[in-house]
Amino acid sequence: MAATAAAGLPAGVRAADSAVTRLVLPHAVGSGVDAIARAMQGALGKALGTAMMVDNQPGAGGIVGLQQLARATPDGHTLSLVSNNVVILPSVYKSLPFQMPGDFTPVAVCGTTPMVLVMHPRWQVTDAPGLLALLKAKPGELTYRSGGNGTILHLAAELLLDETGTRARHIPYKGVGPMVTDLVGGQIDFAVVSLPSAQPHIRSGALRAIGITTPERVPAAKDIPTFAEQGLTNYVVDAWFALIGPKGLPAPVVQRLHAALATTFSQPEVKEMMDRQGNVIRLGTPEQAAAYFRSEVDRYAAIVRKANVRLD
Repeated sequence: MAATAAAGLPAGVRAADSAVTRLVLPHAVGSGVDAIARAMQGALGKALGTAMMVDNQPGAGGIVGLQQLARATPDGHTLSLVSNNVVILPSVYKSLPFQMPGDFTPVAVCGTTPMVLVMHPRWQVTDAPGLLALLKAKPGELTYRSGGNGTILHLAAELLLDETGTRARHIPYKGVGPMVTDLVGGQIDFAVVSLPSAQPHIRSGALRAIGITTPERVPAAKDIPTFAEQGLTNYVVDAWFALIGPKGLPAPVVQRLHAALATTFSQPEVKEMMDRQGNVIRLGTPEQAAAYFRSEVDRYAAIVRKANVRLD
């Protein structure tokens, strides 16, 4: 069942009412994108002059939520905050119930989110060389999990295995939240997750950070080294997040949404939460977003072929 939260919804107001903007998330509660959505929810609703309802619709690597968005009326009252997953899907699935990006209107690529590989502390591994030694000593025995087949978290782990010539067993989840819970509980050996999802557990000692996938260390986690500085110079995976709507959003609506994003990310409280999560805000234009989505579909198609990830 979808987990839904509404900030400031008046009593009796339904999601179908024009006074409500529904933000469909093709991600589970507890994911990095979910944390971003919750951080910007109130400010974005205020900037748009509506109540903002966050509606988590995880499943099938994000296909469930995206299908809902593709079917929505293009009036600006149904939107989605998405990650790289949306441009990976066409390469890993033989068929989709929508065209990406053709059945959507990109409003803006908003920024980037660092990802981190974490392990359960029962393994006496503290760095990337230690992880690689363990994977080579136990080929195919360790398990890694992701928020779903074909997601950026799945692909990021596959790229590491491909880069190092090692093997591990992938077990997909329907969302990042349940996956992180099982990782903390010891049912999983390791996973690549967004820094906002992992940071509380890293700080508590429940999980051990092995490395950040960004080119450089991030201010929100200065003590976690990159994989590049640990010898894996070719292992760099960027994660980004963007706001999109259904196909056919009128240009004035797109401009209004973009202006609201600019206002939202300029608010001190939102900037503070983004900084705390480790996100870097780089708000592009709608035109840049449309071109970027097309180029990212092509770029990830090449990465998927290299990692040999294909789903039926």
